[in-house]
Amino acid sequence: MAPDTTWAYGDHPDQIVDLYAPRGPERESAPLVVVFHGGAWRSPYDRVHISPFADFLARRGFAVASVEYRRGRDIPQPRVSASSGAADTAAPVAGRWPETFDDVAAAMDALPEAVARLLPGADLRRTVLTGHSAGGHLALWAAARHVLPRGSAWRTEAPAHLRGVVALAPLADLAKAAELGVCGGAVRQLLGEGTEFAERCALADPALLLPTGIATVVVQGQEDIVVPPAVADAYAEAAAKAGEAVGLTLLPEVGHFPLIDPGADACAVAAEEIAQLAW
Repeated sequence: MAPDTTWAYGDHPDQIVDLYAPRGPERESAPLVVVFHGGAWRSPYDRVHISPFADFLARRGFAVASVEYRRGRDIPQPRVSASSGAADTAAPVAGRWPETFDDVAAAMDALPEAVARLLPGADLRRTVLTGHSAGGHLALWAAARHVLPRGSAWRTEAPAHLRGVVALAPLADLAKAAELGVCGGAVRQLLGEGTEFAERCALADPALLLPTGIATVVVQGQEDIVVPPAVADAYAEAAAKAGEAVGLTLLPEVGHFPLIDPGADACAVAAEEIAQLAW
């Protein structure tokens, strides 16, 4: 389960990427899967919880880069307890603006050189992005940087060289996720309120950064109560309105976490969707 090496793309302790060499049958080269972990962009949840999934992909013959990034600040956000009405400071803030996005952009920009040097068996021409939950949002966003408004520091002038994106139970439509209060209001903690929310959504919401021209598949458990299927549906509808076809694989009787649990059938489905794009 341990990575073969860990590479730093910046000076902050969270600006690191775990790299896994393919562990499957010997091949001349292997597709690269870039993995973004979830956890509502909050500080307690780092890449460690998705390491079994990253190792699972490596054992299926992929080269894997599991990206860490800066998440919610350690200063908790005050809230009112529903039970007592008293102030409760136990909830960490979701994400850092703009650092979370700075990190994803920096990691993506630096990965090709690092992978070529540290994972010589990886075929960068067959790169697929994947991510779970909030990480699914980041994978979709990373693939859409060329659609960002001109003047954005994160914008690229051309699409990334990707075979596609497989987003697993992603927070793919931030406005819909905010409306539903997904992950304890994490979206509004990340993006703010009022005009700030609208301005940041324009830069951060994958449902507003369409079409990308990049093959995209969303895998969603129908029994997911953490990120409900309505969020994936909203993203697919936004894509259709933008003239882009997005694959939506709905898994019956599947919740949120089986998608990244190597012991679950749903995880094998996720890996197969990645393979369909990569190979």
